Amino acid sequence: MLDIQFIRDNPELVAEKSRQKGYDVDVQQLLGFDGKKKELLQQVEEKRRLRNEHADSLKQGKPSPEAIEQGKALKEELGTLEHQLDAIEEEFLVLLKKVPNMPLDDVPVGTSEEENVVAKQVGDKPQFDFKPKQHFELAQPKGWIDKERAAKISGSRFAYLQGDLVRLQFAIIQYVMTTLGDEEIIKKLIAENNLNLSSKPFSPILPPALLRTEPYVASARLNAEEVTYKIEQDDLWLNASAEHTLCTMYWNETLPEAKLPIRYLGYSTSFRREAGTYGKDTEGILRMHQFDKLEMEVFSSGETGRDEHLLLIAIQEYLMQQLGLPYQVLQKCTADIGKPNARGVDIEAWLPGQDQYRETHTADYMTDYQARDLKIRVKRQDDSIDLAHTNDATAFALGRAMIAIIENYQTAEGNVTVPEVLRPFLGGQTEL
Repeated sequence: MLDIQFIRDNPELVAEKSRQKGYDVDVQQLLGFDGKKKELLQQVEEKRRLRNEHADSLKQGKPSPEAIEQGKALKEELGTLEHQLDAIEEEFLVLLKKVPNMPLDDVPVGTSEEENVVAKQVGDKPQFDFKPKQHFELAQPKGWIDKERAAKISGSRFAYLQGDLVRLQFAIIQYVMTTLGDEEIIKKLIAENNLNLSSKPFSPILPPALLRTEPYVASARLNAEEVTYKIEQDDLWLNASAEHTLCTMYWNETLPEAKLPIRYLGYSTSFRREAGTYGKDTEGILRMHQFDKLEMEVFSSGETGRDEHLLLIAIQEYLMQQLGLPYQVLQKCTADIGKPNARGVDIEAWLPGQDQYRETHTADYMTDYQARDLKIRVKRQDDSIDLAHTNDATAFALGRAMIAIIENYQTAEGNVTVPEVLRPFLGGQTEL
């Protein structure tokens, strides 16, 4: 949620920035409920004071019938006011949660993803003396992907991955864990990008794949209709991305400042309904209902939150460069960064078989927006309390990483050369 004091102080700015993100927010209605809430709260507190004073007076000797009746009246009046306050607070919170996070000043203003800005392109696109194939055309003869049998038991957009493709996935996982656990690499990237941060490495974590409704809603990541699967028998949702059970980990907790930053590398199988994508990317494994993902999550102070965001992007680029994959960096516009985000960046890998760039990574900076509703706080060394800042970013969506490797490293014979950095994790194997 956005800070209500910020909204009180900047109603026109909040309305305008919300419109830039595609949210039609009635700020004046919200502030009206805010004012009514404060008015009722004052009345409730005054009525409680009168009730308490009256209760104390009843303890002095035997109370008269009139005094007893007065006490009952005060209790009823207080109950009515508290009921009204609860109703107003509920409406107030509904309206407050509709307000998106404010985009940072360097976020391009745009009305759709078409207005995202290409910040740079890195790496040379591979040149082939043959027509490059798409990943599924290369995978099919090798028996790496079986969607027909998966469709029999699970429906469309599921697959069995087999053989060398499975080994490749686990090689990527091991490579990324090794890289992000290396403090010298983190220190190097911090220095190269002039960031004022700790060189603390990332800790690997296996989070749950299921969330209860309350923390999921508080994370501002639950998109029930379009994205997320609900478990019918329980108050549980399948996570739609690995960061959803990472960002909620410290729900209702206060973290000591000395523990920051907390940097996690999480691995999880994730699930998305992919509603509205009928007919898109039906071949291969680019857009699936079930996919595996390595995700970075960072909890930090407000002073370092933006630099943590820039570090995560630097890590993403480093991983792509080490794999030798050409890519472009997109700075996402206001309409595409997402409701809780203050800034968002995508990385798209070049896919020769498709002859286009396709998204493989995203990096999201939420400032304190996510932590406010999750109630994730930081206890400073001077004992003051602030909200944490949260960041999440893809290390690799593993299916898409393998697609990029398959298409960029394909040979005329229909094989796939293994990127050099992955060979130690495949027993020295150089070709799939």
